[in-house]
Amino acid sequence: MKKQFLILSKTTAVLVAISLFFSSCVSTTKIITIPPDAKIYIGDEYVGNSPYLMSDSKIVGSCSDITIKKEGYKDFYTQICRDEKVDAGAIVGGIFFTIPFLWAMKYKPKHTYELEPVDE
Repeated sequence: MKKQFLILSKTTAVLVAISLFFSSCVSTTKIITIPPDAKIYIGDEYVGNSPYLMSDSKIVGSCSDITIKKEGYKDFYTQICRDEKVDAGAIVGGIFFTIPFLWAMKYKPKHTYELEPVDE
């Protein structure tokens, strides 16, 4: 009985560690614009219109160049970097494995940008 409990608890610990490892790699943020329905570009690639849900598994400190365009408004350029919020799951996973520390930071849940009208 004691041996079965020990095996079960070890198995549970390994499964929890693995799930923390894999769930901690991805970070998501919502890009919101005022006015809505602006075109969102990550790098030079068009990815969709706002509001846009951006997800990736980049490592800590990685940045994405964002360009926001809408007719009648000035183009808006910014960067979103993966260093905005601590990811407790990756830190706990890093105790068992070193690699999750590469994903110890996440994006903020949302980024809101107000576009400036083009001067006529």
